[in-house]
Amino acid sequence: MNHKAVITHITNWLKAYSQASATQGFVIGISGGIDSAVTSTLCALTGKKVIVLNMPIRQSKHEFDRGTEHMEWLKKNFPNVVSETVELTPVLESFEKALPDGIQDFLTMANTRSRMRMMTLYAFATHHKLLVAGTGNKVEDFGVGFYTKYGDGGVDLSPIADLYKTEVYALGKELGVVNSILTAAPTDGLFADGRTDEDQIGASYPELEWAMEYIAANSSEPLTERQTEVMQIYTQRNRANRHKMEAIPVCMIPNELKH
Repeated sequence: MNHKAVITHITNWLKAYSQASATQGFVIGISGGIDSAVTSTLCALTGKKVIVLNMPIRQSKHEFDRGTEHMEWLKKNFPNVVSETVELTPVLESFEKALPDGIQDFLTMANTRSRMRMMTLYAFATHHKLLVAGTGNKVEDFGVGFYTKYGDGGVDLSPIADLYKTEVYALGKELGVVNSILTAAPTDGLFADGRTDEDQIGASYPELEWAMEYIAANSSEPLTERQTEVMQIYTQRNRANRHKMEAIPVCMIPNELKH
């Protein structure tokens, strides 16, 4: 991959989309991970207004600190970037009090965190006439559906969704993203126990990328025991999360029933 050319291509695409939509720039949620770091840097390179938000919800200190370090690096290098920290823990606590205890399971409340952050991003976007830039990569968005529907999946445009996670890391190195983010294990930050993406999925991003490529190539190469396991993980998640990756189904009413 020609890293410099890809960076230029995405930056020009972002700038053109913002201009065509008559918006002023972009707002991005910063997680302390590589995807949001690269996305926010690409947005900053457009020269348009960029707001980066750190939105802790019972967040671990090292994740919060990585996000803060990246935001400070951005502001030091790009005068068009401003940052805000919005503490959402009290919002979650209020919501928990309003919900019946019986539906507050682990996954439900993790997804609720993501949706609260989406609402916060759109509050800033609407007020400042900005676009919400998504941070999903190719495997997450179109492979295993590893995101929250109407949470981090609720965005206006997706600058890095045609890049594998390994390619996002490569762009991060080219862009000079801080080392603490480049070396951190990927995590969605939605669980208090600090579990990584690989802990949740059961396979690494390079393994998932291999499975996605294997299927796309319609390959018939024999698989090792581990490759068979990874393929099962990939296909099961792809099937289960297909509803996230396809358009919302619409019940079409036959004309004869309307007249």
